[in-house]
Amino acid sequence: MRKLEEKTLRLLWLTRQLLREKKGQNTVEYLMMLAVVAVVIMAVGGLMKQFMPELFNNIKEKILGAAGGL
Repeated sequence: MRKLEEKTLRLLWLTRQLLREKKGQNTVEYLMMLAVVAVVIMAVGGLMKQFMPELFNNIKEKILGAAGGL
């Protein structure tokens, strides 16, 4: 009977270890996805930065053109 209890406790311990490892694995996966999203956002921001001055100048000209017609 003692051997059965030891095996059962060992099995429970191993199960807990596996569950803990999966939690750690999920955390790493989420951090990797977050890193990819952050890199994509920075790349898009860098590309948008090139076109923003022209966009704002066009908006300013349209506003001034509309205000000048009043």
